[in-house]
Parts: sequence; structure tokens; C-alpha cells
Amino acid sequence: MTMATVINAANPWLTHTVRIVEITAEIPCVSTYHFEFADKQQAARYRFKPGQFNMIYLPGAGESAISLSAHPGSRDRWSHTIRVAGNVTQSLARLGTGETLGLRGPYGASWPIEQCLGHDVILVAGGIGLAPLRPVIYHIIDHRTDYDHVTLLHGARTPEGLLYAREYDDWRASGIDVQTTVDRASAGWNGNVGVATLLLDRLLLPRPEQTTGLVCGPEVMMYFAAKSALHRGIATKHLWLSSERNMQCAVGLCGHCQLGPTFVCKDGPVFRYDRIEPFLSIEGL
Repeated sequence: MTMATVINAANPWLTHTVRIVEITAEIPCVSTYHFEFADKQQAARYRFKPGQFNMIYLPGAGESAISLSAHPGSRDRWSHTIRVAGNVTQSLARLGTGETLGLRGPYGASWPIEQCLGHDVILVAGGIGLAPLRPVIYHIIDHRTDYDHVTLLHGARTPEGLLYAREYDDWRASGIDVQTTVDRASAGWNGNVGVATLLLDRLLLPRPEQTTGLVCGPEVMMYFAAKSALHRGIATKHLWLSSERNMQCAVGLCGHCQLGPTFVCKDGPVFRYDRIEPFLSIEGL
């Protein structure tokens, strides 16, 4: 258990002041915000695992759960890739570097990177679902010899919607097979057209019994990606999904994120497939 976990367990409502030190425009309506803690001691204590999230608080606007997209080994700044959607993110989009806001966390279950050791790893991301998987990519690059063949399958609606495109060459140079696809091609696009699950259907799987799949994106994409992975021979115990539902309190008290018998904020957002499979096909749940 990390010091950050101990602090949050003692007071899960404790909000810390963070400052925006950089804003990186990614794709239309999506930017990565880089934060640093105002309290240097808190910065030194803070740790997170890939797949966890923070609660971002803006006075007068509210609070929103945002997955971390930073390098998990970072010690001085933390990044969140955020799409403008509701009141909180709209208010955040009006802020500039140097301005402050509140942050509490980290919360939630992480990706099972320890269980991936020695396995082939397939990351399937739809749209902004790549953001919660980026820390996994950074971790794998830092510990590349601990994993065998690693593939990223990333789909977006258009080529302009492919997230972190400027990093693909570096990821490939680090031994990750990056494959992309789009729903609708635009002028100059010579890549794949179709949903990300089609890439998974065509992917060579030399040893599916020793392959782990990590999936994040729209729930309909995750549903069909999981079905494809199982059909290809990946075991249920090696298939993990991140469900980004309406989390409000982050500690399982308010009930807004209840999914069947589980609460996404404290039991997830990362779940082994068999835990949420019964609920993925139920509309409106």
C-alpha cells in the first residue's frame, strides 16, 4: 500500500490544490492538462497505477472523475487527457496555465500489469479510451523485456480523431506494434477503415492461451472486442475492460456508478471480463 493510498483511506474527501503547468492540444475538443501539486510534500507522496483515476474539482462547476494518462513513474507532474463534455470540463477548458483547481485521488482498480508478465499483450482502444491505456504503454516501454509481443489496436471516427498520433513512432521504435483504423477515411488517409474489432479479428495470435487483452472505449466497442478476443482463444481470466461510467463520489457511497452488484469507482473502473459480462449487453443499465 502506498502512502497516497493510506492518506486517501483516512480521508477520501481530501482535495489538494494543483496548478496547470502545461496544456497540450490533442484532437478536436480534447486536450491533455499537466498538473503539479502546490504542496511539494504531497507531490512527493503521490503515486498511482495505470488505470486509476482522480477527481478533478472546479469551484462553482463541480467535480468529475478523469483517468490518469501520465507516465506512472512521474514524480513532479500528472496529466489527464480530457474531452470537453459537461460543466466541469467546459469550465476547465476556459482555464490557462498557472491557474489552480482541486484534485483528490488516486482511486479505483488498476490494469493487471503484473499478470501480463511474460505474456503477449493486446491493447484495444476506441477513441479517447486510449488515454487510460497510455500509462500501460509507458510502463511496458520502461520494462520491455518483461513482456513479449505487444500490440496496440486503436480506432477513431476519423484520422483527425486518432489520439497521441505524434507518439506512435516512438512507441513503434520501442517494440510496440501500433495499428490504427478509422470509421470514415478523409483525403490522404491510406490506412485501415473499419472498427477496431476488425483489426483484432485479423490479428495473428501465435499463443492465445498466453495472451492478455486490455480494452477501453465505448461500451459497444468493448462488448464486441471482448467477444472477438474470446472467439480467438483468449481466456476470460486474461481479458480486462475499463468501464468509465458516471462516477461522482469515488468511494462507492453515492451509488451513481452502480453496475449490477458492483460500484465502478471502487470495484473498477478496470474489471476482469467475467465480472461485468452479464451487464454489458443490457441497454440503459
